[in-house]
Amino acid sequence: MWRFGSWASHWWIPVIFVIIAGHLTNACVTLFLHRAQTHRSVTFHSLAAVPMRIWLWLTTSIVTKEWVACHRKHHAFADREGDPHSPLLEGLRNIVLKGAFYYRKAVQQPGVLEKYGKGTPNDWLERHLLASRNILGICLMLAIDLYLFGFFVGALVWGVQMIWIPFWAAGIINGVGHALGYRNFEVKDESRNISPIAIWLAGEELHNNHHADPHSAKFKAKWYEFDIGWAYIKLLSAIKLATIRYARA
Repeated sequence: MWRFGSWASHWWIPVIFVIIAGHLTNACVTLFLHRAQTHRSVTFHSLAAVPMRIWLWLTTSIVTKEWVACHRKHHAFADREGDPHSPLLEGLRNIVLKGAFYYRKAVQQPGVLEKYGKGTPNDWLERHLLASRNILGICLMLAIDLYLFGFFVGALVWGVQMIWIPFWAAGIINGVGHALGYRNFEVKDESRNISPIAIWLAGEELHNNHHADPHSAKFKAKWYEFDIGWAYIKLLSAIKLATIRYARA
């Protein structure tokens, strides 16, 4: 089972792997980067936080301070001049297809990290591996994928993993989530809920709910909505691996 390329023996194995790995990446983004680090609505025990940080290192090369700074700036200027990735300013097509480039442009602006990235991890792991050698993580993921699935399928699986967050988060949430969908709350920006069932993107689909109450660890606002990210937080809280700081009633 663990021989070189053995996971490519059936076509559905790589597909299932990509779906599960992608959802796990979405969950780590919303739980650790978004709800815990950016908005401080939940705190995770190191037994939960460190695996999420390492998984993000392997699958995205995201540096926590950069992601947090970009998202905090987005909330400070949502859909106004200064928003790093508003489809109203840049066009929906540009954000969906080139969202990652707008992210990179924002975090490279002078003073952005210092002003908006405060309070993010600065421990040994962050300084010596996750931030300073962030590209090493995705290279290691490439090696793992090649070993599991072989050279061709492994490279394809890795490629899908690399575009996963740029498309689904930088593109769909930041783009479509400010252009199409329904609104529960009349907020100053154009945020929308893409789906009442927030499973695929681990709760980030409920974007208008989030903008209405950014500091809430729970994105669900209506009885018919389901935020699986909140379900994960409740589960981790039940086993003492998460402490909820604030959640909407």
